[in-house]
Amino acid sequence: MTKRPKPASTRSPSMLVDLIQLRFLPGSAESDNQQLYRLLRDAILGEELPHGLRLPSSRQLAAELGIARNTVIHVYERLAAEGYVSAGVGRGTFVSDTRPDRIPHPAATRETAPVPASRHASGVSQRGAALMARAGAGERQWGAFMPGVPEVRAFPARTWMRLQNRHWRRPPPDLLSYGVGLGYPPLRAALADYLRSSRGVLCDPEQIVITSGTHTALQLIGLMLCDPGARAWVEDPGYWGVHSVWRANGIETVPVPVDDEGLDVDRGEGRPRLVFVSPSHQYPLGSVMSLARRRQLLAYASHHGAWIVEDDYDSEFRYGRPPLPSLQGLDTDGRVLYLGTFSKVMFPGLRLSYMVVPAPLVDAFRVGLSEVYRGGQSLTQAVLADFIVDGHFVSHIRRMRNLYAARREALLSAIATGFGDSLPIHDGSAGLHLVLGLPGRDDRAIARDALGHGIITRALSRYYRAPASSASGLLLGYSHVDEDEISRHFATLAGCIADAPG
Repeated sequence: MTKRPKPASTRSPSMLVDLIQLRFLPGSAESDNQQLYRLLRDAILGEELPHGLRLPSSRQLAAELGIARNTVIHVYERLAAEGYVSAGVGRGTFVSDTRPDRIPHPAATRETAPVPASRHASGVSQRGAALMARAGAGERQWGAFMPGVPEVRAFPARTWMRLQNRHWRRPPPDLLSYGVGLGYPPLRAALADYLRSSRGVLCDPEQIVITSGTHTALQLIGLMLCDPGARAWVEDPGYWGVHSVWRANGIETVPVPVDDEGLDVDRGEGRPRLVFVSPSHQYPLGSVMSLARRRQLLAYASHHGAWIVEDDYDSEFRYGRPPLPSLQGLDTDGRVLYLGTFSKVMFPGLRLSYMVVPAPLVDAFRVGLSEVYRGGQSLTQAVLADFIVDGHFVSHIRRMRNLYAARREALLSAIATGFGDSLPIHDGSAGLHLVLGLPGRDDRAIARDALGHGIITRALSRYYRAPASSASGLLLGYSHVDEDEISRHFATLAGCIADAPG
């Protein structure tokens, strides 16, 4: 590297004053302090002021610019603190040498592998590029017929605020500090009681882990139970977020076909470390895993040492029949990790989920949660615990179940009006959405056309990882659409379907 010659001091303090005076604008919206700092800093970075140049005294510069001397002193002190100048009592203030070519570049002295061309433009890693290529999250999360969105307008906000204010009056320090352990103990105790009675989950409060969303739970599972290169079976079609999170952690996700009985264990390839299933309401098709298939999966996991991740994301909402018991309740060998979320039963912005882990994994997950995520939201967890214990949680679920049932019937009626029984419907009489089958049609093109008409929907084919087995259809969320608006919105969508070739 050619070394720069030491520059001569071509500028004098008086010339610097002239330079600053030309650019300094008294009375501008920018304060004198900030303006002088910016002008001097930019002149140093742009090498208009060479290193080694002595700056005028604070008294001189203040007099020439017509500003307070304390303003100049403050600016000089700030520049010195940030390394732009050096100063000493009795010797003056000098521009420091901050040229980037003074920084050593070890890579320039030895052979290095060239950076792949694909990474020059953005700097994104290969894992990041793969994540971007298969991203599933949409930019719009509200409107007919966005799937998976609860009716947040019906949430009892006043009740929540009253409970929250009770804690905010005099919050103990531990609720405002970093979260410790696996979550707020009273919340875990309340959840254990609720899960035992409503979902048939066999657990103690010590087995419950509170996380900031299901994706955090999935990431923690991948971190604590898998090494890079491990294999995970995932339902096909299935939830895109599982692939995104686990692949980003170096886990190979293998799609396994789903039929009317749930994930087909016999068609899984290789020996997995993890198996992801939504047995009570398969996402997105809505099928229920049969008892025979559940027992087969549990036996497989026990025999091969696999871990089953049960996603019970919205099974509180079943219509015309009681909620089905969990797969975890059948597990006698401690192979199931049960996931639940408050995003569907309360509101997504709460960002609180939970999982029930087998007792032997509790200590590992406590350490993993604390080391990687640090816990948190303790005060919100305390409010949620009161919300459950005081009975508001179960009452809210009951009200929402009745509301969603009416909206589901309105959507089914609109479909019957538009298409009769010519199109198949998959919903399992549960959840927050149904799937309208579109055999022989391009569901992605129809979804794009519908979006142009203000209707949000998801193409079923996007949820398949094995293209040869993909089916065409639309996911239609009804839970947050007013009942008297459903027929009008569906008529718009029906027009898009009718205009599509096929």
